Amino acid sequence: MAETAIELRDLDLSLGRGAARVHILRKISLDIAQGEAVGLVGPSGSGKSTLLMTMAGLERADSGSIKIDGVSLDGLSEDALARFRGAKIGIVFQAFHLIPTMTALENVAAPLELAGIGDAFARAAAELAAVGLAERMAHYPAQLSGGEQQRVALARALAPRPSLLIADEPTGNLDETTGRAIIELLFDLRAQRGATLVLVTHDLALAARCDRTIRLRSGSIEAQALAAA
Repeated sequence: MAETAIELRDLDLSLGRGAARVHILRKISLDIAQGEAVGLVGPSGSGKSTLLMTMAGLERADSGSIKIDGVSLDGLSEDALARFRGAKIGIVFQAFHLIPTMTALENVAAPLELAGIGDAFARAAAELAAVGLAERMAHYPAQLSGGEQQRVALARALAPRPSLLIADEPTGNLDETTGRAIIELLFDLRAQRGATLVLVTHDLALAARCDRTIRLRSGSIEAQALAAA
């Protein structure tokens, strides 16, 4: 039986203050196995993206506990959490979040340099080649199509060789054909590297490609389903 990659226990999170305070996550408990691909689905406002960001330590829960690869995130300082995230968690957003004044190569290499990885540029070049951008490394984001920018973002997420890859609507800003190509690349690279994948999507066909689908509603887990054999 696979070891547990993600362990969530009674996660509770509210955002805002006073009358504007909104209860986002409600006592969520969940285990995700190493190497498993999980799709988070549900209506807008159900808490999918917030749950994803909480898993990554980008949001702090009000109560409950989070363990990633056996490491508790709850007691980590912000600096320690950032170091852990940089080494263990790759994140792909709907908006590409590339730095416009950096080339594709520099965008991928920058977080590696911050993490103290000595061969940052060589590794960044290899990751860009792996996503089909060997000829576009010197281009700036404005010189790249949306699909190419998301490929850079995927290369950046995978370059630290994380054990956990999380993706928040990674095809949301792309046309259908380009989005399909990005998804094929995402699943292929994840499978090659054995990473755990947690994916937020409104696309039920995409979610069905995961090993398990988890449906959220009003901040709670409403249902779970394993992929059809």
